[in-house]
Amino acid sequence: MPLYKKEEFKDGGVLAVWQITETEDDLKIIAATPTAEQENIEQMSAGQRRLESYAVRALLTEIFDERVYIGYEEDDSPYIKNTHHKISISHSGEFACIYVHQNANVGIDIESLSRNFDAVAKKILSDNESEYLTEKYRQKQLAIIWSAKESVYKLMGKRNIDFSKQIQIEKFIPHDPEGELNAIFIDSEANEHELELYYQIFDGYEMVWVAM
Repeated sequence: MPLYKKEEFKDGGVLAVWQITETEDDLKIIAATPTAEQENIEQMSAGQRRLESYAVRALLTEIFDERVYIGYEEDDSPYIKNTHHKISISHSGEFACIYVHQNANVGIDIESLSRNFDAVAKKILSDNESEYLTEKYRQKQLAIIWSAKESVYKLMGKRNIDFSKQIQIEKFIPHDPEGELNAIFIDSEANEHELELYYQIFDGYEMVWVAM
């Protein structure tokens, strides 16, 4: 299956999602990956990792008219070598997604709603977040909170961030298929930064993104 969804925002951001249903050989053709990057992908031992990487390249061909080249910072944050656009990448199961922006730093994360987030709940939840979880929406709330904090983490350049203390997600009830989240990021000097995030729920997955 080709492009699953693509959204262009008025502020210059573009979000795109690929549902991975192709074989690796078919996806390799669609992706039109630059030689150096293809060599790196071929060295990956895990087949799923290669599929995800080719899906990301396929998404880039859907967004950019010219060929772009991906590099990685020391912390593994991706960047586009030959444009000023910022980029964030995520993948989970059968989906890969990217969020690019002309002017702002970005973060995106996608996760399966079937994942058990209880295992990480104590590490990521603040006291306030723990209190507003409901029995009815707990699984979706945990999943979206996780992806929201992962998105902020990527937005801030993957610094040494305490998810439970430095990223606070305000109370929300998850609405299908989409909604908004308000969050506060507290930096190392105790300055508070208000953030507005967005989420979508589709086909057993949830996705959250943010720009600043």
